[in-house]
Amino acid sequence: MGPEAAPVKALMAELDRQVLMFERQWWRYEGSKEQAINDLFQMDATRYYQVLSRLIDTEEALAFDPALVKRLRRQRLARRHQRSARRLEASETEASQR
Repeated sequence: MGPEAAPVKALMAELDRQVLMFERQWWRYEGSKEQAINDLFQMDATRYYQVLSRLIDTEEALAFDPALVKRLRRQRLARRHQRSARRLEASETEASQR
């Protein structure tokens, strides 16, 4: 059997699996999400979200938990649209003040 026949869980790094499992139920942890990230992964929130963003673009993550990964992708896309809309609004406001 080649590596392509290995289960998805075996192909993902342990940290990646832990990040996805945390995203499934982070709200169950007491305190802030940022504190839970620091306690569980010994990384700051910025680094965690970089790891998560990279991770949800992988086929392994999608195979591991399709519903979660699709939800996280939709949320990321919505945030991008919001940021773009704010930038457009700010540039239009700036242009009208000239």
